[in-house]
This record gives sequence, C-alpha cells and structure tokens, in this order.
Amino acid sequence: MSVDAVIANVARRLNRQFLASTTPSGPVALPPPDPDATYLLYLHIPFCRSLCPFCSFHRVRFSAGPAHAYFDCLDREIETVAAQGYRFDEVYVGGGTPTVLPDRLLDTITRLRQAHPVRDVSVETNPNELTRADHERLAAAGVSRLSIGVQSFDDSLLREMHRYEPYGSGDDVCRHIEELRGVYDTVNVDMIFNLPHQDEAALAADLDILTRRLAADQVSFYPLMAAGDARVAVEQTMGRVGHKRERRYYEQIAGRFADAGYTRNSAWCFSRGTGMVDEYIVQREEYVGLGSGAFSFLRGAMYASTFSNRQYAKHVAAGGTGTVLERHMGNREQMRYYLLMQLFGGDLDIAAAEQRFGGRFEKHLWPEISALRLIGAVQAEDGRLRLTERGFYLWVVLMREFFTGINRLRQNLRQQQAPGLRAAHAGE
Repeated sequence: MSVDAVIANVARRLNRQFLASTTPSGPVALPPPDPDATYLLYLHIPFCRSLCPFCSFHRVRFSAGPAHAYFDCLDREIETVAAQGYRFDEVYVGGGTPTVLPDRLLDTITRLRQAHPVRDVSVETNPNELTRADHERLAAAGVSRLSIGVQSFDDSLLREMHRYEPYGSGDDVCRHIEELRGVYDTVNVDMIFNLPHQDEAALAADLDILTRRLAADQVSFYPLMAAGDARVAVEQTMGRVGHKRERRYYEQIAGRFADAGYTRNSAWCFSRGTGMVDEYIVQREEYVGLGSGAFSFLRGAMYASTFSNRQYAKHVAAGGTGTVLERHMGNREQMRYYLLMQLFGGDLDIAAAEQRFGGRFEKHLWPEISALRLIGAVQAEDGRLRLTERGFYLWVVLMREFFTGINRLRQNLRQQQAPGLRAAHAGE
C-alpha cells in the first residue's frame, strides 16, 4: 500500500471518530460573538433546477413558491444573528444554485451590505443561469467574485454528469464565461478531476481551454469526492470511483497552471491575481453559516443547521436559527484542524500557531509534524511550515477525505431529519 493510501486511511478513520458522535439535538443557540470581531458569513441556498449525481451538498428541486418562502426565512435568520451582535465583513453564498431567484438574492445582499461592513461577496452559479443584465446588477450590488460550476468542457463527460442538457455543450459554457469578462473582479471556474471516464487527453483539453482560450481569473480544480448516496449515483451514471490516477492527474494540473503563471492559493485553487477563494476556511478560522444545510465553526466548535427546509422554517419562525447540532473539539482536535486548514493554503506561521494555542502547538503535535517532515511533505523555512510539491498532493488526499467525511455527515443529517427521503428527491 502506498504512503498516500495509508494516510488516506488514517484520515478516514480520524474523520469517522470525530463525526461519530454528531447527532442533532434540536434547536441549538450559536455562542455569543466576540464584540471586537467581524466574521465571514456563509449563506446556503439549496435550490437547483437540475440535480447533478456527484453533488453531496444539501439541495432540492427548484420551485418558485418554496424558494421565495426560503429567502424570507433566510433574511429573518440573518436579522436574528445580527441582533445577537454578529457583524460580517465577507459573504459567501453557496448551494444548491444561489442565483435561482436573482432578484431575491440581490435584495438579501443589498440588506447585508447596508447593515454590515461587508468588503467582498462571492456567489456561486451555473453557466447559463443568468442574463448579462443579471450579472451586471449582481456586480453593482457588490458581488466581487462569481464562481461558475463547470466541472468539465468535455461533452461526453458533461452528458454523464447530467449537465449537457441543462447547461449546454463545453463550447456553449465557454461562451457564457467569455461574456463575463470585465463584469466581476474575479470569475472562478469550478472543475473536477479524476472523473471515472476522464483520460489524460480530456484533462489536457480542459486545461488548454482554461489557460489559453479563457485565461481564467481563477480555477478551483477539485478531486472527485463522492460519498454515500452520491457515490452510488456516480457509479450508476458515470462509472466506478477510484484514486489510482489521482496523483498523476493532479501533477498534470499543477504543472500546467505553474507554466501558465498561476499562483496556487490552496492545494487545488489556482489564481492569476488576488481575491476571495472557495476555501475561505483557510483564511477565516471562524465563520457563521446560515440557511438550511449550512455549517458554522465558532469558539472551537462545529455547528450544523437542519437539512429539512420545513424544520428550518419552523425554527426561524420561532425566533431562532436553523442550527440543530453542536460538536465541541478538544484542544488537540482544534490543533489538528488548524494544521489541516492552514497547510491547505500552502504554509503555516509557527509563531502565530503557538500564540493561538498558548505555546503548546508544536509540543502537542510533534508526532504529526515529525511524520510530515519524515515523508517530505513539509519543510521549515523562515519560521513557517511550508508544503513541498509532494505535500501539496498529500493535502489533496487529506482534504478529499475531510470533505468526504463532511459529505457523509450531510447524508446522515438528511436521513435523520427527513427519513425515507433521498437527497435527489427531497423537495420539502
């Protein structure tokens, strides 16, 4: 067994231990905010017009009535946490497809920017979801980064992912992205590698389009991460999931972006300039997640909102939030989480880590740090731990397992809160 596979197995086991005791316990209050701090706010919009088989996020089929009612609840939930003292300086809107009701999304963003010192707003969408006028209105309302779900430009792969019919061919998708030049500060293109029927030629063609035809501002190139029901759906529609080619494909991606002059913002995000990235968990240790299916990380604890839209509406109508789960981390768990997230961004400031954990960081994590040095994944340089080239792929493996574990938790929460409903058909 390779070192990568061994580490993946260890990460999988640690994830299961951490998530094993996470069961919803009814309405949970978020902790009081630090009065001197501002936070990143994540908003989850679970509605999609088309449901992709590989997606493990909380999503339901779009219907205008329930979606309007959901935005009403979301606006009220934002007001509830603001009344508790939370202030936000960055906003990330994910889904689902957050742009299914552009006017409602615009209204929510405008309210937030009027009430909070919001600097940057990032919004996810699909290639043909909005008109040019919609995009211009979003940018005028303060959206500085748009993240477009593409996954691949290969038409055969798009058909397997059920994305060809709703969003068009790879060439259609390219034209949609080209039309957005100059509208936003950053346009991010979300891609997936290691798809079951993806070969090196298909991946090379995607990389050509990204770096040459589009000269994309930013690309987030995720490994295929499918767990539970999503894994079953992928294997039924796209083929068997495996990781034997993953390292080779990742090295192909990283090498191509390096040659094209991109900076690696995280193990799988590549940018031409500066700005927000998908992995806000690297830059912000604490964040608030609102909306059904959202997660928060505050005061060393993870919080999860209900995955039932009906239950979410009930909790918010009662004057609370949708939060139903609270999982506190021990000191060592917090240190491991900090190590994982900081090195996901490429390096870790040792002095900052020691200050954050009262001078105990290296003392408590010396086995993990020593092992990483021994296998050549990190090196100490100028008071920082930095990932080596080998280490970057190792972090792809670790983060793949981390998010796969979170995806399993999502499925467990869906099943506990909406028994008998599959994610692909949960239309509540």
